[in-house]
Amino acid sequence: MERLLLLRHAKSDRAGWRGDDRSRPLNARGRRDAPRMGRWMAAQGLRPDWIVASPARRVEETVRAVLAELGIDPATVVWEPAAYLAPGSALLALLAAVPGEARTVLLAGHNPGLEELLRGLAPEEAAALPGDKLLPTCTLAVLAPAPSPPGTPPRRARLLRRVRPRDLPETLP
Repeated sequence: MERLLLLRHAKSDRAGWRGDDRSRPLNARGRRDAPRMGRWMAAQGLRPDWIVASPARRVEETVRAVLAELGIDPATVVWEPAAYLAPGSALLALLAAVPGEARTVLLAGHNPGLEELLRGLAPEEAAALPGDKLLPTCTLAVLAPAPSPPGTPPRRARLLRRVRPRDLPETLP
């Protein structure tokens, strides 16, 4: 694995939602931010060849919008039930199942697990990030994992970039 992309789902409809948590959809801001993040990823050449995501509706809508901008078929996504609200340690275990030939891996899910994973893989860089949340909604963390033996998850990584929707260029539609 050369790149690990951690993507938190876009902003969801929390206030007016009466259904169960897994079926909570994106709100208007989330539906705007997710494709913009996908366009930014495309412009940066960040095209995952392996995608693991929580099957929660808000994550699914985010991933589908991002993949549409990247021209990637969502049928290739591994919708992993164990990723739903998983802690960082469980997300790390999911990375052990990534095929050895995968070069750029996208892991999409929820906080606080994604933030725990980021803090565990790149503790110094994560501590240096400004803001009270490392991964606000629809934020992407781009990491370069240290080499690890096949079938084992990365133990360390270098945080190359964190991109929040508000960091995206205004010229990005």
